[in-house]
Amino acid sequence: MDWNSYDNGGRRGLFSNVPAAVRNIIFINALVMVMTMLNKGFMYEHFALFYPTSPFFHWWQPVTHMFMHGGFWHLFFNMYTLYIFGSVLERVWGARKFLIFYFVTGLGAAFVHTGVEWLQMQHWIGLAADGSVAAQASIHALKMTPTVGASGAIYGVLMGYAMLYPDSVLTLIFPPISLKAKWFVLIFAAIELLTGVTGTGGGIAHFAHLGGLIFGFILIIFWKKRRTLYSRYD
Repeated sequence: MDWNSYDNGGRRGLFSNVPAAVRNIIFINALVMVMTMLNKGFMYEHFALFYPTSPFFHWWQPVTHMFMHGGFWHLFFNMYTLYIFGSVLERVWGARKFLIFYFVTGLGAAFVHTGVEWLQMQHWIGLAADGSVAAQASIHALKMTPTVGASGAIYGVLMGYAMLYPDSVLTLIFPPISLKAKWFVLIFAAIELLTGVTGTGGGIAHFAHLGGLIFGFILIIFWKKRRTLYSRYD
């Protein structure tokens, strides 16, 4: 049997149709998930994102937390969204430009998330100075709470797709609603702002999601003004 002619005849791997950057991001996230399952304590203490004054904070965490997830479904939905929408953007921009967009939105999400935590911290510090035990407990809890997930960058990818293809019609599985991409993103932004301000949906970094959307919007506008939106860096 001629295996070389068989391979050249069109049989390709499972991820052969996925652009290189998206494929590698998915692979790294899956690998980190396996490593987290093997030693969750070590991975969270070193690579999740902690508040800068936390004893667990390290300078590399704004990047590494983007490759960690809180569970299988958290990983699955983020990577599925990246596969669907990130693949489109990478084919338009090329791998290098897509990676710039991905990391700018992911880091922007971490920046906004930490900024909101800083505002909360200032409020609690003032209350703690007046003797509030509850405020002291809140300060300690914030410093000890890790943040993980690529969701900020994923929301940035959604914003990028919606700005390049605003009239593309998307359909949710549940509920089965069809809307143009631009309306979906506006609804997502409103939901994240509302839930973030009201504090509903505990355990979710709503302002990180909002930060990814904001930085995605800013970067797209920046490229448009420079007339480099559709230029490729590779």
